[in-house]
Amino acid sequence: MMETTASVHTTTVASLSEANRSNILQYLYHHGISSRAQIAKALGLTPAAITKITARLIEAGALEETGDIEGRKNRRSIGLSLDATRFHVVGVKFARSLVQIGVFDLAGALLGLDNLPPVTDGTIGETIRDIHRRVNLLLDRDPRIVAIGMAVPGPYLREVGRIAVVSGMQGWRKVNFITEFTHAFRVPVFVEHDARAGALAHYLFDRESGGDLAYYLVGEGVGLGVIDHGRLFNGAIGAATEIGHVSIDVDGRLCDCGNRGCLERYCSTPAIHAMLVEDGQVVPDAAAMSHTQACRALFAKAHDGDERALAMVRSVGRYVGYGCVTIMNAFNPRRVVIGDIVAEAGEPMLREVRRTVADRAIPELVDSTEILLSGLDADAAVAGAAAVAVTQFLERPSLFFDVSGAS
Repeated sequence: MMETTASVHTTTVASLSEANRSNILQYLYHHGISSRAQIAKALGLTPAAITKITARLIEAGALEETGDIEGRKNRRSIGLSLDATRFHVVGVKFARSLVQIGVFDLAGALLGLDNLPPVTDGTIGETIRDIHRRVNLLLDRDPRIVAIGMAVPGPYLREVGRIAVVSGMQGWRKVNFITEFTHAFRVPVFVEHDARAGALAHYLFDRESGGDLAYYLVGEGVGLGVIDHGRLFNGAIGAATEIGHVSIDVDGRLCDCGNRGCLERYCSTPAIHAMLVEDGQVVPDAAAMSHTQACRALFAKAHDGDERALAMVRSVGRYVGYGCVTIMNAFNPRRVVIGDIVAEAGEPMLREVRRTVADRAIPELVDSTEILLSGLDADAAVAGAAAVAVTQFLERPSLFFDVSGAS
């Protein structure tokens, strides 16, 4: 049915109103306590419009007045604040065999973290039920929780709700995250690709990251999230930036995705674990360990100066570096942030990454790109899951507050 002019106008006005509310929330989130005059000037809205919108947001409980602050020409103004501690979100990280559930405030401060029992293909259904149970308990205990974010391995088909490929644990492909979780709880649920969620975490919670960055997830899988001028790079169906399935050896190791020589076959935790088992000496009991345990045992020995362990860490660093070269050539971010379990290898790996990039990347890109390890207090994917929820809270206030009547 063709929309009438009146319905189009109503939709346009509603969209503009929501955009204005969102812009105010985001301004206060990023700039802290501000006066109405400061907000009006920054956003290009009239003081009258700001007064009307903020009055409704205060009434709805989204904002609060903080008392007098110094305004222009030493005039006193009343400050407005979005108190990040008043609202909490849940972040759920799915990483093949590892699932974590964290509670955060809007600023990304970690308030609590649970690690679920290790997951196998045969226990995925049990894990799903456990997530339902644990999240409902959190909601019962903490009335401040307003949203749930979930970070899942990629490539994640966001319109369909499932993962296209999960190397080493294909059972996750059978889970439809939209069907399973979207309406499962009494607060809204949002699902995002794990590396893109990690990029959001650095953008929101690490004030030094800026608006152009790449989050390079190197853990049980290898993924990439890119923020370009403050916006996530998604692709047509949400499957962009799949760096883990870029081939670095056309005749290399076979990958579950059907390609050969995929990057994640050389520097993910399963790949490192396989190298340790094959070696048999650097970590002699590696075969009895999980992927994460084996990698951490390797990194501990490297940090203690074991030469064989250091050589293996440097080898991993070269592969991670090959991925950085591809990221820099394809997306030209100002900053590449390496995170997840493999980042725990620390400086010995990072030095090799930078050395590889210096040898193989375009000099101008080397000079203009900072490569560093994630400095977030929590794992970037679980913090990223929280960041997905925070982003929706800021961008879609009408989902969370009764703002009817606000302009």
